[in-house]
Amino acid sequence: MSRTKDRVCIIDDDNMYIKLLCKIIEFKKLSKSVVVFKNGKEAIDFFVDSIGEDDIPQLIFLDLNMPVMDGWEFLDEFSKIKDKMRKKTILYVVSSSIDIRDIERATSMDMVEGYISKPIKLEDFTKILA
Repeated sequence: MSRTKDRVCIIDDDNMYIKLLCKIIEFKKLSKSVVVFKNGKEAIDFFVDSIGEDDIPQLIFLDLNMPVMDGWEFLDEFSKIKDKMRKKTILYVVSSSIDIRDIERATSMDMVEGYISKPIKLEDFTKILA
């Protein structure tokens, strides 16, 4: 049985993907709660306000292509605050982009644990949350 994460964060503007991910998390009992943001601005505002809190998400699934603030802009802003947080947050970029430049750019960042191409496979998702 996998260890349950207290909180998982999804930053993505694709409603179908969000619903699918939430259903998988619920069905597999992989997290106690899921917080969803439709763009990087909403997410970064949340993280800035939560710097001293204990209930920040342990795991982030970040899309690259979103309105308002995209994933790259989120990563730039998140890098400025991540070391101020009480708990470590693991971040995966999950994108439909198969452009090798995007993959190399994302995986070259220390704060990015890995790059996953959409659609995410159930086995990969389960391994990440285990």
